[in-house]
Amino acid sequence: MARSGRDADKRVRTAKGRTASSTRWLERQLNDPYVKKAKADGYRSRAAYKLIELDEKFGLLKGTRRVVDLGIAPGGWSQVVRAKAPRAAIVGIDLLETDPIDGVTILKMDFMDDAAPARLEAALDGAPDLVMSDMAANTVGHKQTDHLRTMGLVEAAAWFAIETLESGGSFVAKVLAGGTDTDLLKLLKSHFRTVKHAKPPASRKGSSEWYVVAQNFKGRS
Repeated sequence: MARSGRDADKRVRTAKGRTASSTRWLERQLNDPYVKKAKADGYRSRAAYKLIELDEKFGLLKGTRRVVDLGIAPGGWSQVVRAKAPRAAIVGIDLLETDPIDGVTILKMDFMDDAAPARLEAALDGAPDLVMSDMAANTVGHKQTDHLRTMGLVEAAAWFAIETLESGGSFVAKVLAGGTDTDLLKLLKSHFRTVKHAKPPASRKGSSEWYVVAQNFKGRS
């Protein structure tokens, strides 16, 4: 007996020109409760709930005053900060076009550009107490290459945090399965009092992403 449309998962007919993988992605999006919740709550992406869940576990946004959002597009993480810390100054950066967010300064440029760190600091008018990165490199389909490219971004983000955070600040960044590379983990542990890995429930089980959360920055000597 066929199930009613209400009970059955939404299925997407394979349209002409659409690959099987894109069809599966679309079906997953249509049936993803976090996607539906994001639409209902006004967030631009389901990724917003990853930050919400990380904040619930680690208290990242409690008392925060100045935030840098690396790889801001489409803006879900900054929306969460705006909602939970409405008085915080927020600056984001991304190569992709990002629609304006009230109260958020957005720089359309490459974070790896030599001029980017100074532009981010200037936009905040003070040292950040939270640097967050949901960046991931564009994939090329080669697992090791993709891992190295993304971890290169994480390392650059970590160095930015170390060079700009105020004492006691926090850093959170997306990493890939296997966690943070040994050298980077050693770097973070030498500059932060606590460093942990987490996979929030909003991160799809089949995804290779994890997050590294470094808190209580020791400051620069």
